Amino acid sequence: MADSLIQNDMNAPAWKGGDVPYKASYGKMMMWFFLITDTLTFSAFLTGYGFSRFKFKDVWPVPEDVFTHFPFLHGDHPLLFVALMTFILIMSSVTMVLAVNYGHKMQKNKVIMWLSFTILGGVLFLSSQAWEWGHFIHGDSGAIELNNADVIHVVKDKEIYSIYDLMGADSHDGSHHAFGMADVKENFASDTELGLRLYDKTFLDHSTSIEYLDQNASKVLLGANLTSNEYGHVLFADYFFFITGFHGFHVFSGVVLLIILLINTIMGTYEKRGHYEMVEKIGLYWHFVDLVWVFVFTFFYLV
Repeated sequence: MADSLIQNDMNAPAWKGGDVPYKASYGKMMMWFFLITDTLTFSAFLTGYGFSRFKFKDVWPVPEDVFTHFPFLHGDHPLLFVALMTFILIMSSVTMVLAVNYGHKMQKNKVIMWLSFTILGGVLFLSSQAWEWGHFIHGDSGAIELNNADVIHVVKDKEIYSIYDLMGADSHDGSHHAFGMADVKENFASDTELGLRLYDKTFLDHSTSIEYLDQNASKVLLGANLTSNEYGHVLFADYFFFITGFHGFHVFSGVVLLIILLINTIMGTYEKRGHYEMVEKIGLYWHFVDLVWVFVFTFFYLV
């Protein structure tokens, strides 16, 4: 009987409201609820990507063949730039941890310093993503779309050969607008070392390729957008823009929140409140953004 009364007394406050489960404030609990729902959203996007990839696995572009460029460096560097972006974002998570830590210790100046480094990391990541998007949209070597919408590539020694080089055009000066499918066929026919790589990664020799182009070629593809993709299946470009764009929007939102946080810290808002819990709450969001990118990097670029 006594044990029952003790148990009832222990449970009584929970029924009266105002209880704090695990000593988490209302704001922190709401942030966790938001992160859980956002996790489900990203999970759905990545699941959809995985389904499409395995449905069209024979024609799906290989990320290592697509993301090969690094700013100011020549030659192919598969996924090196994306790896750098990942490193920048992970390091920004480390600086966020330090900002939260010094917030608990009420050390304003160090909170300001580490928040500033976190903002810098976010801005660098967004700038890198903008460069990657620009390169992806502009294109690399070009491709040929067939009448049935399949995408094939010009090759030399079984390596993709740039249509810009085939046409003697600079891919950066806009001159690629001056040539079409007929011009590509003409220049292709004059170089016997060239062949074609079909959508299923099989190769055709030069003479067979000329006949194949005459019968099936529709138009030249230069770059990628939501309706065409020089790298392969158009869904690859759609998922790239949607998933990385949605994540980039989260990073941008996080940077805005961090800037507001930094301004409030400089003005002494949290010193007046007597705690830096807001830094911790925004820190939860920033860690979530970093963790999501690890999954995007793994499933979209590596697997």
